[in-house]
Amino acid sequence: MAQYLLETVWLVPCYALIGGLLAILWSPGIIRRTGPRPAGYVNLMMTFLAFVHAALALTKAWNHPSYEISIPWLRTAGLNLSIDLQISSVSVGAMVVIAGLNLLAQIFAVGYMEMDWGWARFYSLLGLFEAGLCALAICNNLFFSYVILEILTLGTYLLVGFWFCQPLVVTGARDAFLTKRVGDLFLLMGVLAIWPLAGTWNYTELANWAATANVNPSLITLVGLALIAGPMGKCAQFPLHLWLDEAMEGPIPSTILRNSVVVASGAWVLIKLQPVLNLSPIVSAAMITIGAVTAVGGSTIAIAQIDIKRCLSYSVSAYMGLVFIAVGTQQDEAALLLVLTHALAAALLVMSIGGIVWNSVTQNITLLGGLWSRRPMSGLAYIVGTLGLIGFPPLGSFWALLKLASGLWETKPWLVGIVITVNALIAFSLTREFCLVFGGKPKPMSERSPEAHWPLVLPMMILLGFVLHLPLVLQSLSLLPNWASLNKDVALLLIWSSIFGCSIGCVVYLSNIIPKPIRLPWPSLQDLIAYDFYTPKLYRMSIVLSVDLLSKLVDVVDRFVVDGIVNLLGLASIAGGETLKYINSGQTQFYAFTILLGVGVLGILVTWLHWGSQLLDMVF
Repeated sequence: MAQYLLETVWLVPCYALIGGLLAILWSPGIIRRTGPRPAGYVNLMMTFLAFVHAALALTKAWNHPSYEISIPWLRTAGLNLSIDLQISSVSVGAMVVIAGLNLLAQIFAVGYMEMDWGWARFYSLLGLFEAGLCALAICNNLFFSYVILEILTLGTYLLVGFWFCQPLVVTGARDAFLTKRVGDLFLLMGVLAIWPLAGTWNYTELANWAATANVNPSLITLVGLALIAGPMGKCAQFPLHLWLDEAMEGPIPSTILRNSVVVASGAWVLIKLQPVLNLSPIVSAAMITIGAVTAVGGSTIAIAQIDIKRCLSYSVSAYMGLVFIAVGTQQDEAALLLVLTHALAAALLVMSIGGIVWNSVTQNITLLGGLWSRRPMSGLAYIVGTLGLIGFPPLGSFWALLKLASGLWETKPWLVGIVITVNALIAFSLTREFCLVFGGKPKPMSERSPEAHWPLVLPMMILLGFVLHLPLVLQSLSLLPNWASLNKDVALLLIWSSIFGCSIGCVVYLSNIIPKPIRLPWPSLQDLIAYDFYTPKLYRMSIVLSVDLLSKLVDVVDRFVVDGIVNLLGLASIAGGETLKYINSGQTQFYAFTILLGVGVLGILVTWLHWGSQLLDMVF
């Protein structure tokens, strides 16, 4: 049975796709008598089947060698396109995580979207997300990976803009779509440019080609930079990071997927392309630089945010920056472990704050407080999610960060300092948010804020249990290092940085030692952090202004040059027609005279070069 499920595991993306397509029947109201709720239940059932299928197949795939499936698609003009799939323990495990998180997100949505009539549209888009992510997990072709990423970009736009009657939602969806399109455009250039060099888009064949490739360094550098531009946008890396902040305007259930596995879609492609990217030291250095800047900058900006959802969005960008560092330093296993541990902990954090957003008057964390006594389960989930995201043993991210830092200890020790610093900053940021929301005394905005009802709490508790037991799962799969090979220095640094960040956060925001609100001695520095290092303003002064001026120039050329020429031809035609209207008398002799006159004039013009020059000689 398990062997059959493994052989047919490539059907897992089809479950969610079928559920999403069936939900369309309720979306335009074709089925009216039942209301839109059956669309959600159909998607829940299909996602549950996908999760069970992938989970049972994983038990067989773990000790089974990977194999590939190639489905011919297009053959023309020397171009052979095939849908290449790779079935391995890693790809099947990724589908288990995706389907499992989507299942919990859909259960969460049953409670969160209780009074919303857009169930069918929302669940259909969640099914599209799951189908695209699962297909990306088993896809072994760069071209079709790009196609799937484009579908996910469309899904992000539609989900962020779900409540399209609100102006902020429309703006957020538009900004998220356009920002990701910038990276996608460069990624398409890289996808098309790698074909003449390698002659293939298959990831396995690309890795084999990269092992013996002898290409122009400048050319492969340009191609590599184009290939990392797409993952930069998907993973919300600087300077394409603002879309994740804007995407917080979408419903919380979609944020569960977006902040956990959707942002990791770019990282997945990046890991697959790692052999090709490492052909250029400049590309590797660019990935490390982008990751380091985003990790430090994102974790710093998160400290100054007051929106309960945006505090988490910048932490997500910072963590994905660590994944960029891992890929840039050729640590694929550490990158995969970072993606896994972050996905589970980040989803748990979003679920924890989701209930607060659902039945609270405000999302401003400075106006909340004292929710620990009213929301103990949400508070407990937030604590476990925080500890699961930072370097706190024995939870998952500790081992992921330890693997990354240990690999950098001998070769690039300065990057170890960045990992430790980012870990401390994220610990401080998450502790700050916990203290402001759950600690202290209740405030007017939080006095009546009871625990959310069971559809929101149940998936949160299930995921909480899995985050706590993740180390046991990793140990059973032999993914944890043994104590003999453990780098004790790095482990102690990670532990102390986590303790330091959490302790400082508690001292600052739970005690009365420091007056509130917190004011830095340098207001300019505080404004710099609070306003995202003025990145939006820089965008408006550079890219937006350039596009605006170019658009106005094109408009002027279009109106006065292109339209002018067309209008001139139109006026000439009208004038000629009006002139001909008055000279049409209906008399045959007049028409004959006109023809003879025209022939005479044409003859004079044709013979002018002959007799005209003789006439001039006679005169002069």
